[in-house]
Amino acid sequence: MNFDFPLFLVIATFLTGIIWLLDALFFAKKRRMQSAGDEPQKEPMLVEYSRSFFPVILAVLVLRSFVVEPFRIPSGSMMPTLLVGDFILVNKFSYGIRLPVLNKKVIELAEPKRGDVVVFKYPQNPRVDYIKRVVGVPGDVITYGNKTLYINGEPQPQHHVEIYTGVGSGARETGALKNLEQLGDVEHEILINPMAPDFGYGCQVLMRGPFTVPEGHYFAMGDNRDNSNDSRCWGVVPEELLVGNAFAIWMNWDSNRADFPITWGRIGNGIH
Repeated sequence: MNFDFPLFLVIATFLTGIIWLLDALFFAKKRRMQSAGDEPQKEPMLVEYSRSFFPVILAVLVLRSFVVEPFRIPSGSMMPTLLVGDFILVNKFSYGIRLPVLNKKVIELAEPKRGDVVVFKYPQNPRVDYIKRVVGVPGDVITYGNKTLYINGEPQPQHHVEIYTGVGSGARETGALKNLEQLGDVEHEILINPMAPDFGYGCQVLMRGPFTVPEGHYFAMGDNRDNSNDSRCWGVVPEELLVGNAFAIWMNWDSNRADFPITWGRIGNGIH
């Protein structure tokens, strides 16, 4: 069972705030009057903890809900851009400000662009967070074949860089082709396995093109093109399931690395 941390934060903020407020309005003054001239009555432990923790929990709730949220990369679907064990930061207000838990947008801001790396709620199970790259925006016609992405009939250019050598949890991708793909104004790395089918292994629903992205939806794909459960398998991402734009790596920890679990050179890298 997935722990609903946003709901926990909302409930904890509400409870600690109410306890502190009720004490301040009705009980604190009474304690002071009863202890006049005597030793001051001690503040109840529940009130003391509530008064101490309320500002901290409130600050975490505001920052996590409206500013930035940390995530950990659990799989290799975004290799080589993101590796297993990367801890990333996600800008929560990139695509509008939403209420916590309800996820209802209250302020419209920018919309995702082709090439953005986004975190979203998995359409088939919204309790699970996914991270992929937006390759199609509303109105785009998407086709994928022969390891090439076509947008509105135009192949997105890519050129070979090297044979990829993976380490740690990504070692199984060793031997894949690392290419540079030009997706609009964004140039990014992808992995290609020439021996794998175009839609990867294990897709339940194959989004064979041409496919027109409907209004209010986005077509998302992993940079590890032949090892990614993405829009080719289960469809498009509704706008209301977007969480935010991934913009930086703040830590990397992969216990499967042979030498040392932390890759120092990845810390502080931007995500493109």
